Formats: sequence, structure tokens, C-alpha cells
Amino acid sequence: MAVSPTAQHCYSLSALHSSLFPYFKPRSILSFYPKPKRVQRRFIVRASATLESSNGAIVAEESGNSTSYGRQFFPLAAVVGQDAIKTALLLGAIDRELGGIAISGKRGTAKTVMARGLHAILPPIDVVVGSIANADPTHPEEWEDGLAEQVEYDSAGNIKTQIVRSPFVQIPLGVTEDRLVGSVDVEESVKTGTTVFQPGLLAEAHRGVLYVDEINLLDEGISNLLLNVLTEGVNIVEREGISFRHPCKPLLIATYNPEEGAVREHLLDRIAINLSADLPMNFEDRVAAVGIATQFQECSNEVFKMVEEETEYAKTQIILAREYLKDVSISRDQLKYLVMESLRGGCQGHRAEIYAARVAKCLTALEGREKVTVDDLKKA
Repeated sequence: MAVSPTAQHCYSLSALHSSLFPYFKPRSILSFYPKPKRVQRRFIVRASATLESSNGAIVAEESGNSTSYGRQFFPLAAVVGQDAIKTALLLGAIDRELGGIAISGKRGTAKTVMARGLHAILPPIDVVVGSIANADPTHPEEWEDGLAEQVEYDSAGNIKTQIVRSPFVQIPLGVTEDRLVGSVDVEESVKTGTTVFQPGLLAEAHRGVLYVDEINLLDEGISNLLLNVLTEGVNIVEREGISFRHPCKPLLIATYNPEEGAVREHLLDRIAINLSADLPMNFEDRVAAVGIATQFQECSNEVFKMVEEETEYAKTQIILAREYLKDVSISRDQLKYLVMESLRGGCQGHRAEIYAARVAKCLTALEGREKVTVDDLKKA
């Protein structure tokens, strides 16, 4: 697609639309989804609207007319190409415990753009009022220490909850261990006369996205601690007379530039999906990418409007697939196939087939089915 030098600053939406969305098309996303015929699961807990979140998470807006301030991030549906990475991010949104996603690529390959674009289409979450770690009201066994004694109830006897936006927490390269896992809040401890726990980034990221840019440059001790907590699904803090534990089950998204240093093998071994953004682009795709990026800089609202329908379909897709995933099953013969492929590939340990099984189940849920097929296994 050629761009005329006399074209207006905001490019024609119809001219760019066909080349921008080979994957995120309304019909291609949800046309294969039958309308849910199963009985919807209902929970006793009911959400009550509140104005603020005690743990710093952004409370979901009640009206779509409110004005947004600050930087607006490029929508995932407007990224040209990178279909494999988009699909992987959708799978991670369906199952946060998938095992993490690592994206390698040189500078300017939209790694961070896609990570932040996924956050924009994640459904909001329902959390217990007063929780510092986005506690799920339907899973009290996973609540942080002390929350059960502090939980509030409404007049009907239901747990008070609030709807907040899914958290997106970025780990800076120079992060300290105290900031990551949490520490003692000295000021509050002095005021109250008791030891008060100050939550770290891991508590804020629970049930959301934990993003690590340039993971190959992250301190080795911090990266090991981070992956250990994510593997266990719980963060246990034992220091300065305090013992505290809280759940930590976010979706890990890590990016890195191989030119700036390789990622340690034991790190990549503990991440389920590893993909490269360094894919060749033809002339038409490069023109489309430059065109949509320029349009976003000059009139971002037009780009958001252009991809609004695709974005809404993707949100619906994630919600439906999360429900389907609960009923997806994989047979023993299919597990044997994955084990055989792992042996053929010379994989050590069992992480490869375990991750592959979860990916296959997510692919099945993505298409609204209950049984894993051969195609799902091959893609995994």
C-alpha cells in the first residue's frame, strides 16, 4: 500500500484497515464461538461500587464518558503483523498461570507496545475491599494473612467487594528486594506501635500483568527471587520481626533485546512461551505500520475508534475462553504425544510438556471447545 505525499495527517481508516488486522477481525475472532449454552456459574459474593482502591489499583470507571489524562498506549489490535505474539498474549490473558511469555527482539519491534496493549483489553477484576493483594472474593483460601479477620460485609451478609482495573506492574531494572517483595512500613509501625507490613510490587501485580522489560539486564538475585515467587504462587516475607504471606499469581510478560546480552538459560527454562518479534516485514506492511503509528501520534482518538470493535470482541473472547477453560480436558494419549515430542527435542525435565499441555488447553478454550485436538497439540 503506497502513501501519497499529499495525504492528510489522519490517514483514511478504510485504506489502512485491511492491512492492519489479519488476526483481530470481528468475524475471525468470535465467529467460531457458539453462544454459551451451559449454565452460567453464579457466586454468592456480590460486588459493590466504590470510589477508590485500598491497594492502589485503579477502580473501574462507571461511565465511559470520563476524560482520560496522561499517556495513551497504542492499542494491540492496531499492531501490524506479529500474529503469533498476539495469540500468545491472548492465551496468557485467558490463563494467568500459563507460565509466562518472553518476547525477544531488537529495538523498535513493538515488544513493550504489545505488552501494554494487552493490558488495555483485560477484563476488570472483583477484589475484596481492604485487600492489599487484589484478593479474589471467590477464593478465600488464597487471601493474604489477616484479611479474613478484617473483611467487611454488607447489609445482606455478602462480602464487600469492588471492581478494579486489572493491574499492570512494571519491574524496574534497579528494583530492590524490599520494594519487590515488601517490607516493614517504619512510619506506620512507629505510629501504631505494632509491626505493619508494606506491600511490594508482587502484591500489587496479583491477578494482573507483571511486566519485566530487559529481563536479561535484571539483577540475577532479583530475577531468581521473582521466578521462585511466581512458581510457588505465593510470596512469603520473613524479616524484621514480621511474617506475612500473600498470593502472587500474575501473568509474567518479559521482553529483552538479544543484542544487549543473552538471557540466562535457567530463566528461559521457566517461561512457558518464548517468541521473537524480529520477523521480516514486506514493503506493504512497513508502510502500514508507519502510517498507523503516524496517525496515532497525530490523532489517537481516530485509531482507538477504528479498532474499537476489534478490541471489544477481544475482551469478550477472553471472558468466554476463561469460562470454557474450566471444562477443557486433555486425554492421556495426547499427553503421551507431548512427552514424545519433548523427548525428540531433547528437552530436559518435564516443564516443556507441562507448559505445552496448558497452552493446548488454552488454544482449545480460545476456540470455544471442550476437547483438545491434534491441531492444538501441534501449535503448542
